[in-house]
Amino acid sequence: MNSTSAQTSQSTLPAQVVLVVDFGAQYAQLIARRVREAKVYSEIVAHTISAREVKARNPAAIILSGGPKSVHVDGAPKLDAAIYELGIPIFGICYGVQLIAQQLGGEVARGGKGEYGRATLRRISGVQSTLLTDSVVENSRELSVWMSHFDAVTQVPDGFVATAATPDAPMAVIECSARKIWGVQFHPEVMHTQQGTEVLQQFIHQLAGCKPTWTMDSVIDTQVKAIREQVGNERVVCGLSGGVDSAVAAALVHRAIGKQLTCVYVDTGLMRKNESAQIVETFHRAMGIELVHVDAGSRFFERLKGVTEPEAKRKTIGELFVRIFEENTGGLTDAKFLVQGTLYPDVIESGGQDGTASVIKSHHNVGGLPEDMTLKLVEPLRALFKDEVRALGAQLGLPDEIIWRQPFPGPGLGVRIIGEVTPEKVAILQNADAIVREEVRAAGLEREIWQAFAVLADIRSVGVMGDERTYGRPIIVRAVTSEDAMTADWARLPYDLLEKISSRVINEVAGVNRVVYDVTSKPPGTIEWE
Repeated sequence: MNSTSAQTSQSTLPAQVVLVVDFGAQYAQLIARRVREAKVYSEIVAHTISAREVKARNPAAIILSGGPKSVHVDGAPKLDAAIYELGIPIFGICYGVQLIAQQLGGEVARGGKGEYGRATLRRISGVQSTLLTDSVVENSRELSVWMSHFDAVTQVPDGFVATAATPDAPMAVIECSARKIWGVQFHPEVMHTQQGTEVLQQFIHQLAGCKPTWTMDSVIDTQVKAIREQVGNERVVCGLSGGVDSAVAAALVHRAIGKQLTCVYVDTGLMRKNESAQIVETFHRAMGIELVHVDAGSRFFERLKGVTEPEAKRKTIGELFVRIFEENTGGLTDAKFLVQGTLYPDVIESGGQDGTASVIKSHHNVGGLPEDMTLKLVEPLRALFKDEVRALGAQLGLPDEIIWRQPFPGPGLGVRIIGEVTPEKVAILQNADAIVREEVRAAGLEREIWQAFAVLADIRSVGVMGDERTYGRPIIVRAVTSEDAMTADWARLPYDLLEKISSRVINEVAGVNRVVYDVTSKPPGTIEWE
């Protein structure tokens, strides 16, 4: 499905919004999340946004993000200078503060060696600050802040005053209350900056006057109304994948329209251990959602015979999923809308690295959809980040087992089995994977780890169990930490936890005689093995 073959719903959004202008660094999403943590709705926009477009949006405030370039480089991103004249409170961070200084008549120059990592920020004596007030910096004149810059502001524009400095940034904080413009050279959005949250909230709440009204209760109320207005009395279908996104989307739509929603769960036979039973129990029995449960494992195993190449497996699983999904929704002819669990990071990434969030990519939350499909999309989560989706799920009454379920690939265990997929291999992997996740949970690490799972390799190795020689398969344990899955680091699991996982897998899972741990980050590796 492409963006022209389906009509996408536009969520009803709060009237109060903070626009985060993306200058191409990795910080824009984090800044947007920090604004929302302050209970104020935020959206990321491209640096190419015009003053006319900003005025039409009527934001409560604007935050200029950091960026990877120097303001002196040819082609460095700029901001429409007319935006500074709109009277909207503006807060520049790193590249953002340098751009403010340069565009408004100040100067930005290269420092001696730049600052990367921790630096000591000192308030300038005798200069009053509306940003770094005594309450923000806890009556101290110093803060430990996180820096990442080579250029620095060396002369403020007319009307501005420098209120704090670091060893290599003599004007690390600049302010002009009369024009409602503030800027900081450091990164208040990162956890390494002391009082960073308080600095951001001083701008958001006190200087920009934003009210803390963005809560999950308000999201539910807003989206329930929007969904009802969009779908009317028409039938709506949702393809449940077992993941948190589709689960929360289904629960929210069900809250809005009740029996008009039918969920279809295609059990591919490639799900995690006991997952299918839990989905049926949660959505059909506990929540009363009309659920079509299709036990199609045998069809998938038949289609996967002899298929070993990773991309071929993905396509085989995806195409069959679509056909079975169609078979169990009347060929999609009597439904008018399809629910998808599209999240805000999906929308941002669709627009490319410059943050052009208006370009929306196709999402295949149900395994890939027909090109000629004319269903209109209902995407009630498209304004939310992952952590907000989990919070919303809790408000909707979903159990922790669903809310905190770790990300799971669409093709399921089919891409965690190297080589041909068979029922026997799936059974081995399901049992080993269950042990990995059980022990990570028992160790209290489940919410600190992005994903922890098992992989079944297509090799055998010699071992000794008791007095007998074995020739079994190895299980590869993969655990990573991440915030968004774009990058990931291998999790430093405690040795005693790894020992317990290894012992249980070898003793409890027939056919396995060796356990190894994957210590590869992303990049260069990927989180999944196929």
